[in-house]
Amino acid sequence: MSRRRHRPPRGDRPGQEQPAKTKLTAEQYVLRAAGVVIVALTAGAFWLSYAHLAEVAAQHGLRDSPTRRWAWPATLDAFIVAGELLMLRAGLRQVTDLWAIGVTAIGSVGSIGLNVAGVTGTREVGSVPLLDYVVAAVPPAAAMVAFGVLMRQIHEHVVQPDADHPAPDSAQAPEPPATTSVQPTEPLTTTVGQSGEAFPVTRVGPADLLVEPGPAAEPSAAVSVPSTESSASAAAGKSRGGRPPGAPLEVLVEIGRAAAAAQGKLTRAVVRTAVEDKGLTVGSERLTEVMDILRAELEPSAETHRPSG
Repeated sequence: MSRRRHRPPRGDRPGQEQPAKTKLTAEQYVLRAAGVVIVALTAGAFWLSYAHLAEVAAQHGLRDSPTRRWAWPATLDAFIVAGELLMLRAGLRQVTDLWAIGVTAIGSVGSIGLNVAGVTGTREVGSVPLLDYVVAAVPPAAAMVAFGVLMRQIHEHVVQPDADHPAPDSAQAPEPPATTSVQPTEPLTTTVGQSGEAFPVTRVGPADLLVEPGPAAEPSAAVSVPSTESSASAAAGKSRGGRPPGAPLEVLVEIGRAAAAAQGKLTRAVVRTAVEDKGLTVGSERLTEVMDILRAELEPSAETHRPSG
């Protein structure tokens, strides 16, 4: 009795991971790691800026009130947080919120300016090293940029759906079959009622179904009187499986005459192309009749323009 080893499916074999799934997993890990770094940077930068503004407040009248000293920086940093959140909301709604931009700008400029201005304290401006100003300006600037990047990542995560969970409508919706509608160039039949009024007949589909919008009160009194040329065209169109009906001979001759004058030559290809450009069809026998008529018209004109010897 032979033993048959169970082989896993080709897509489930170890070491043969799908490239798209591997790429998506790597992107998720990178995005999560970047999110952790951005959150840590934002929190640290805000803390440094907030603490320095609290020291500035203590040096300028709030030393005796620790509660007010630590609450005062929020009047600036809260503007940054509120403005960035409002900008995120505006981005999700795909609108421009000028108030959100203004609030963010006021909070950011005010925080950076007061952090830099608070470096001097009670000292003279000339005695303060330049790096002290840089050290004071970095935390609020970093907090502003890091928080903006964090809001941007949240916006992209909300707007763009996860590739592992596509929308059911886009994944399951079948493509509609291609349909071709054919417009007749002229009414095919004419319906005549008892009162002598004529009503046009409308084509409703490729199967040559005709709708007769005659008087509803007397449907049996309507008599369909098709013309000879149009009925022949309708029968030809039905036999060809719904193709556009051929035009009358006079129309084909007129189209061929105009095409020959425009191209400067008379050939079967020129006439056939011109007829097809009009949305019509022409058979070989009908095309031969058209060419005979056009050649008969062109030969007398050529003889009249021929120079006499």
